[in-house]
Amino acid sequence: MKKTAGVIFRTLILLLVGVTIGLYISRSNANRNLGFSFSGNDKISQVLNLVDHSYVDSVNVDSIEGASINQLLQNLDPHSLYLPPQQAQNINERLEGGFNGIGIEYQLLRDTMVITQVYAGGPAAKAGLLAGAKVIKIDHKPFSGTKLTAERVNNVFRGEKDAVIAMDVIEPNTKLIAPLTMKRGRVDLSSVNAAYMANAGTGYIKINKFAATTDVDFRSALKKLKADGMSKLVLDLRGNGGGYLSAATSMADEFLSKGKLIVYTKGIHEPRTDYFATDSGAFQQGKVTVLIDEYSASASEILSGALQDLDRATIVGRRSFGKGLVQQQFPFGDGSAVNLTVARYYTPSGRSIQKSYKGGLDSYHNELAQRMQKGELFSEQSNRNDTIFKGSSYHTSSGRKVYSGGGIMPDVFVPADTTQNTQVLQSLSEQQLFTAYVIDKMQPLINKYTGNNDFIKHYAVTEDDFRNFILYASQTIKEMDSRELLRSKEYIKTILKANAARFKWGDNAYYEVMNANDVAYKKALEQ
Repeated sequence: MKKTAGVIFRTLILLLVGVTIGLYISRSNANRNLGFSFSGNDKISQVLNLVDHSYVDSVNVDSIEGASINQLLQNLDPHSLYLPPQQAQNINERLEGGFNGIGIEYQLLRDTMVITQVYAGGPAAKAGLLAGAKVIKIDHKPFSGTKLTAERVNNVFRGEKDAVIAMDVIEPNTKLIAPLTMKRGRVDLSSVNAAYMANAGTGYIKINKFAATTDVDFRSALKKLKADGMSKLVLDLRGNGGGYLSAATSMADEFLSKGKLIVYTKGIHEPRTDYFATDSGAFQQGKVTVLIDEYSASASEILSGALQDLDRATIVGRRSFGKGLVQQQFPFGDGSAVNLTVARYYTPSGRSIQKSYKGGLDSYHNELAQRMQKGELFSEQSNRNDTIFKGSSYHTSSGRKVYSGGGIMPDVFVPADTTQNTQVLQSLSEQQLFTAYVIDKMQPLINKYTGNNDFIKHYAVTEDDFRNFILYASQTIKEMDSRELLRSKEYIKTILKANAARFKWGDNAYYEVMNANDVAYKKALEQ
C-alpha cells in the first residue's frame, strides 16, 4: 500500500535527489550482519554515555547516535548512510518486492481515506474493495474524520500477516455503506510500471527499480509482449534510481549472448569480481532502445552502460545521474542498518561513471541543479563540453567513443521539456490535486467508456475541462501564476487525462497517455 503521488514529476526537489538515489542500495552478496557495535572504550560511546547521564535536558540518545554515525559515513562518500529502523525496513521491503498488507493505494481527501488503486490478487481485491471507495470505519470504529495521517493509515493496514481487518466503506458512485472483512497477506510489488505494445512490432516496458523480483517481473512482461508480436523493445529506465547489483546483471543477461562481460566491481577490501552473461537470455536478438534521464542511477547505469559498451542497445535521453559506487547493507540488532560503499563498478569498456564528490555533500546534491543552470538538460553540446568528459577515451565493441566520469551519455540526446519546470505544476502535483479532481469530478465521465483503449482514443481534455480543473485547484492553491499556467497548460491536460486513466484502468493506461506526447518516447520509437 502506498499513498498516490498523482504524477511522476521529475524536476521536483533537486537538492534531495542525490540522497534519495543513494538509498537504493546495490548488493553483490546477501546482506551480512557483522555483529559489531560501539564499545564503551571508543569516544563516540563515551560521549553518548555522558550526554545520556549528564546533559542538562532530556534527549533521545538513539537519534544522536544515528546522526553521529551518519555524519561519519557522509564524510566518506555521499552514498554511505546510516538508516534508522523504519527507513531500513521500508527500503528493504521495496527492494525485496513485497510486504504484509492488503494491497491498495489511497489518497487522504477531506480527512477521508479514498481508495485509488487495488492490487490484483491482493487481500483487498479478494474482499471486493474497489477503487473510489471511501473508508468510513475500521474494526467498527470511526475512521473518516478522525484527523488521519499517512503514518496512522500505514499502522492500520500494514503489519502482522493474517491479522483480520473489518472495514466499512461507501462504495464508489453510490451512498451505500458496505461491510468488508479481509486478512493481511503478502502483497507483491512489481518492478514493472507498464508493459504494452507501442505499435505493431514494438513493445514498451518501464522498470521502476531493480529489486529481487525484477528479472522475473521483466520476463513475465516480455513473454506477453512477444506473444503479441514484439520484435523490438523500448526499455524505459527514466527516473529509476537503481537497486540491487544482482538485479541489474540479471536484466543485462536477458539481452546478451553467453560470455559477454556485463560489469565488474572492485575495492580495496573487495577483489575484482566479473559478471558475465549466460546463455539464458530471453531477448538476445531483437532490437533494443533504452530511455534514460538525469534520475536514472546506479543499477540503471550498470544496465544501460553494459548495453551501450557492447553495442547491444541505442541509449536515448539525457545524461544519467552518475552513481558508480556499490553499497552493501550491514544491519544492527535494533533494525537500523549501515549502507556502506564497498566497491566501485566499471562498465565492460572499463568506465567508472561515478561523478565527483570532492566538492562536498552540498555540491554533490546540487549537481543536477547545476546541470540545469549550465544548460546541459537542454543542449547536447553543453554536455559534451563539460570538463568531466575531457580526455575520456573509452570505446564500445565496435569502436564508438563513450564517456566516463559523470553518468552515461546517451547516443541520442533529447532535451528536457521546459513545460514541466513550473512552480504551478509542482504545486498541483505536491497537493495531489490531479487524483483528487478525478475522485471528485471525473468518475461519472470515465465510467461511460468501455475500456482504456476507448478512453485513450476518444477522450480529450477540453478547454472547459482545463478551466474547471484550475478552478477546483484554486480552492487549495490560492495563487497560481497565469503565465506558468499558460506555459504548462497542455502538459497539465495530459497529466489530468493520464491520472483519470490510471484511476480506472491502472498504470499501463497512465503511461500510454503520458507517452503519447513524450518527445523522448517518440524518439525511441524511431531508432
